[in-house]
Order: sequence, then structure tokens, then C-alpha cells
Amino acid sequence: MDQTVSQLLNEQINKEFYSAYLYLDMANFYAARGLDGFANWFEVQAHEEQDHAMLFYRYLQNNSETVTLEAIAKPDKVFETLADPLSAALEHEKYVTSLINAIYAAAQEARDFRTTQFLDWFIKEQGEEEKNASDLITKMALFGSEAKGLYMLNSELAARVYAAPSLVL
Repeated sequence: MDQTVSQLLNEQINKEFYSAYLYLDMANFYAARGLDGFANWFEVQAHEEQDHAMLFYRYLQNNSETVTLEAIAKPDKVFETLADPLSAALEHEKYVTSLINAIYAAAQEARDFRTTQFLDWFIKEQGEEEKNASDLITKMALFGSEAKGLYMLNSELAARVYAAPSLVL
């Protein structure tokens, strides 16, 4: 495997675990305000990010590459309004999309077709992640300023359940 591609994949492990930390921080923000549905939504999101990190980890191992685990940074976002974590989540997902795209471009340049095929799933996943984050912002704008609407949205988010990814390495 091209060393640049390997390094970027290694770095992505850390970025995915950071994403999990960030989403747990957002879940904590909502839990402290009694919005258990919002907290649940972000806890499920954190679990997905951990799985993404493990997919990169296993991919590197399955390709006889050395995995280097670095320290995971503490989330530093400060949230004041109920909408702040939602906007930060969309911003973060766009950032992750840019990281995946950069790895894909490096793999293409190195003619590493196995890695580009592996990343195809993540490209699709990031489209879904951005749409989900955007949809949540839209719902909050429509219903979140009114108590009954916020209650219903919180109830909807409480119903989200975790589903493991079905990516074959």
C-alpha cells in the first residue's frame, strides 16, 4: 500500500474516534437538559463513528499495514442553544467528508483500487450523514421553538436504534 494512503487511513482512525467523542459530548449536552431523545440520537451517532474507526483499523490490518493509534483530542465546542450541536454536527460531517475525499484522491493517484473500492462505502455513508444532520437542523427550525413540537421531535429521536454497518472488508 502506498505510504501516503496508509498514513491517511491511520489518521482517519483517530478522526473517527474523535467524532465519537464529539457526539458523546453533544449527547451529554442534551441529556443535561432533559432531552433524552436528542441524547439518544447522538449516542447512536457516536457508536456509528466508533464502528467507522474500527473498519479503518481492520482494513489496515487486513492489508498488512501497521496501525498507529494516537491520542484522541477532547471536544472543545461550546454549545449554548439547543440548535448549536446540530449545526456543529453538520459542520463536522462536512469536514469528515473532506477527509474521506482526500484519502480517496490519494488512493486514486496511487492507483490503489482496493482502497478506492473500500472507500466507496464511506463516500455513500458521508452523503447520508450530511443529509441526516441537515434534516435534523430543518426539523429543529420547524418544530423546536415550540414546546409540543420539541417534545414530539425529542420522542422521534428517542426511537433511533443502532444498526451495525454491513461493509465486508
